[in-house]
Amino acid sequence: MATRSRIGIELKDGSILSAYHHWDGYPEWLGRILKTHYNSRNKVAELVDGGDMSTCWDDSNNPEYYSQRGEDCPPRYDETREEFLSYGEEFSYIFTSAGWVCYDMNEFNDKSPELTEIPSGALMA
Repeated sequence: MATRSRIGIELKDGSILSAYHHWDGYPEWLGRILKTHYNSRNKVAELVDGGDMSTCWDDSNNPEYYSQRGEDCPPRYDETREEFLSYGEEFSYIFTSAGWVCYDMNEFNDKSPELTEIPSGALMA
């Protein structure tokens, strides 16, 4: 079963450009991958520019974009953080000028999105 998530980059005007991420979106995996391997604005921009993906880190340490299998799934643009957080993924990540933040979207209960911690340290191979 997938843990659906969304990876976004905050633009200078506060808007967010993002891509859907299908597998292993929980902070203990995706959060660590993002903090460890996508730790600069340029790397995050390149990742998001590829559009929706199955994963950002496959067995060859590369993203698996839906466009590679012929689907047209470009990044999504949201004018505000509130708009970005109004969709149904389980976790939402935003790369900001201060680094990564993660929201638990509380998809399976009635709570509002809430900031959640991304564990430190690289994953073991």
